[in-house]
Amino acid sequence: MGTAVGPMSLRELLLAAEAGGAAGGEEEVCVVGIFGKTALQLCSEKEALVSTVCDRQVFPLFPEEDPELADGAAGQDGDPATKDYNQLQAYYSQESRVLYLVLTSICDTPQLLRACGDLAAAENREAGPGHPSGGPAPLPHAEAHEFWKHQEKLHCLSLLYLFSVCHILLLVHPTCSFDITYDRVFRALDGLRQKVLPSLKAAIKDCPVGKEWKLNCRPCPPRLLFLFQLNGALKVDPLPSRGQDPCGHLEKPPPKKHSPKRRLQHALEDQIYRIFRKSRVLTNQSINCLFTVPANQAFVYIVAGGPQDGDDPVAMLLDQLRSNCTMREPDSLLAPTLSGPRRYQMMRHGRQQLSFHAESSSSSSSGQLVDCTLKEFLWQHVELVLSKKGFEDSVGRNPQPSHFELPTYQKWVAAALKLYEVTIEGKDDDPTCGELSSKIMSSIKVLEGYLDIDTKFSENRCQKALPMAHSAYQSNLPHNYTMTVHKNQLAQALRVYSQHARGPAFHKYAMQLNEDCYKFWSNGHQLCEERSLTDQHCVHKFHLLPKAGEKPEADRNPPILYHNSRARSTGACNCGRKQAPREDPFDIKAANYDFYQLLEEKCCGKLEHINFPIFQPSTPDPAPARDESSPAPPEGEIEKLKEKEPQTQGESTGLSLALSLGQSTGSLGTYPPDAQGGGDNAESHGQSGDSKSEKRPSLVDRQASTVEYLPGMLHSNCPKGLLPKFSSWSLVKLGPAKAYNFHTGLDQQGFIPGTNYLMPWDIVIRTRTEEEGDLDTNSWPAPNKAVPGKRSAVVMGRGRRRDDIARAFVGFEYEDARGRRFMCSGPDKVMKVMGGGPKESALKALNSDMPLYILSSTQGRGLKPHYAQFMRLFVVVPDAPLQITLTPQVQPGPPPCPIFYPEKQEITLPSDGLWVLRFPYAYVTERGPCFPPKESQQLMSYKVLRGILKAVTQ
Repeated sequence: MGTAVGPMSLRELLLAAEAGGAAGGEEEVCVVGIFGKTALQLCSEKEALVSTVCDRQVFPLFPEEDPELADGAAGQDGDPATKDYNQLQAYYSQESRVLYLVLTSICDTPQLLRACGDLAAAENREAGPGHPSGGPAPLPHAEAHEFWKHQEKLHCLSLLYLFSVCHILLLVHPTCSFDITYDRVFRALDGLRQKVLPSLKAAIKDCPVGKEWKLNCRPCPPRLLFLFQLNGALKVDPLPSRGQDPCGHLEKPPPKKHSPKRRLQHALEDQIYRIFRKSRVLTNQSINCLFTVPANQAFVYIVAGGPQDGDDPVAMLLDQLRSNCTMREPDSLLAPTLSGPRRYQMMRHGRQQLSFHAESSSSSSSGQLVDCTLKEFLWQHVELVLSKKGFEDSVGRNPQPSHFELPTYQKWVAAALKLYEVTIEGKDDDPTCGELSSKIMSSIKVLEGYLDIDTKFSENRCQKALPMAHSAYQSNLPHNYTMTVHKNQLAQALRVYSQHARGPAFHKYAMQLNEDCYKFWSNGHQLCEERSLTDQHCVHKFHLLPKAGEKPEADRNPPILYHNSRARSTGACNCGRKQAPREDPFDIKAANYDFYQLLEEKCCGKLEHINFPIFQPSTPDPAPARDESSPAPPEGEIEKLKEKEPQTQGESTGLSLALSLGQSTGSLGTYPPDAQGGGDNAESHGQSGDSKSEKRPSLVDRQASTVEYLPGMLHSNCPKGLLPKFSSWSLVKLGPAKAYNFHTGLDQQGFIPGTNYLMPWDIVIRTRTEEEGDLDTNSWPAPNKAVPGKRSAVVMGRGRRRDDIARAFVGFEYEDARGRRFMCSGPDKVMKVMGGGPKESALKALNSDMPLYILSSTQGRGLKPHYAQFMRLFVVVPDAPLQITLTPQVQPGPPPCPIFYPEKQEITLPSDGLWVLRFPYAYVTERGPCFPPKESQQLMSYKVLRGILKAVTQ
């Protein structure tokens, strides 16, 4: 009895044989490859086939899962997509000089379970513990499809290796019907082999094998045999005995020559041969085929199934247990001395076979031919190889003989090891093998046309859907459009695409559709995304802005142009006496400074101004301050840093520390929520005067930075100690107090008739008793004071006394885009005076939040409402012993919109003057502009805070 090598991994066997540690190196061997699919049944693995043929337990019944056994185990700890679940095991029977190669892949249950487990583990790793769904995210359909198709391609590479090193191949299938998908697999293998044949030739050119082997990269065209299992699908009842005749009244049919199993075998042979001939997998000349089938020998074998052969594992185990417990006496005497093959045969006593073991189905007395065993079926082909006769499987009129070579064990190992390194292992340390392996892996795309039918159909379907999606994207498009229109059209195109596209290529072509639409948009159809400060789009296509000293060039690509929304409005100058058309501004300087400076030269230049502080640079290249509006640190850290901060606020170190801390709280936080706008008693003025001492110092009380300037406007979230380069506010004196006529109102352009009046504001200067008032009746009143005798007495306690009252005038002017101007006497109340001046006092308006925007009194014909913006505050300060303080604060949006104010927060107006405070046209922060409202429901969030004027007697 000879020895055997294995079972072991093919890689280990090849390396051991190359090192010279294998027995039988000079013996000629026949190589048999086994591949196929297995069923979810006991003892249906392909390893049991080798045990049956060799008549010994070659492979263990319950093998341990060892990751190192898997070929391509280098990527076991990584992504499942990089793993190779194909496993090649080898067993060399030196007694019969046959080397068995068993391929296990994802077509087998153990490897399929391992692949599914790795995919589930990868999903759990990607989802993580904090996944919002509470569990692992399912693998996308396209990725799962790509994973399984990649494994199918790697399986084809392993099959290509078997077809290149084996003499005989045995295809195992768990059912009794032929799997038609093998026709597609074999055509794919044939195309792949023709593609990589030059690389395979280069790999074995130095191996000690014959010339024909080197030329065709195989010892011979391998012969393919098929093994099917019935597994109860076709059950043949035994013939009744002579004494039993259940159908005696019927005429017994004559016995047939072949058994039902043999007839099924012949039918499958005819079916397989016709399929392969019509698909041209088999041709007349065997030398050109991927494999051959014998013309005059059986190449299909069927393993009969039964209740004891794996259909019912419990019944089989009980029968085996019963047979072992009722062992006959001669057997029990021989049992201790048996070993090896006889012991394996003894273990199978009581059951006719396990899965692959064949039996004699009927006796010769019935007139039928006796079926051969599995070993006899296989051995008739093996003997042709060992006897060096070869396979003469070519058919036709002029059959050409095919090459055949029976190598020695060492020669076969030399060639098989080179092909293994190139096709399966992908060795990179050897430059030659690494280059050949990369060529083979690049040629694997040939398999896609054969194996990945789903993707091929999906790609064809998605390619047909792309033109329809492109048409949906380009429908009703202007020549130039914005990003918002692009996204809306793209969403419509994706909806059309999703209605027609199907399969794993859906995501790939959806990304291509996204790229195509973006290229179409960016190739001359992109509209400038810049919006003006009034929320109007620039009408130019994508362009660049001219640099300093550069002229606009519309012919360049991209063109160099200034922003333009083609929207024009009419505005008045700082004092309000002159109106002029203005372009829609895109930057704060053009909106709040440049337009008014142009009119300043024509109208307001000679008037008295109160200038606001602006940035005064001390370096030739000052830098804008960075946006430090990050969340403030905890209070404890702020206090610690304040202790380290220098006392002089104007020093650069203190400024840098304040900016680094993000201390954006302005002095507005100390203002009371209900500031007093004025009153008619001395107590209210006294309280307002006392509250001044409790306020924090404003920006003008601290030294401003001369290195960094504020790029936007001054508001409550700005860093301290910074000033802008220009002021967005303007305070102008139109003339003395008598320049305003109470009966005729303001004489300026653009006012709607009856709305150009200022509201009176009576301010109590001094309280007197009734007797003091009688003594003073003959005296002339002071300018802008009414006669005291005409005033109604104010009752204070028990005594009666008269008050000296000074009259100021206040006007809240609104201006719309068409240049129409009007005054408001209260929130959302347009002034309307028929003649003789307004009789409503200004106290209500001063003690209320006035809206920044209000619906214009004259609307157009369109549905879009026209808004008028609060632009000027007119104040007539009388020549009286009182002090009027101006503290404007504007919130141009709902919270958390900051509060805007001038560079000088508290402005004391000199007496005897008609003053005009011009508000900014646009409000801009470091993060962007505060756009005007679009819905009338939001108007109350845009407001000028109460307390804009305060009066204090001297």
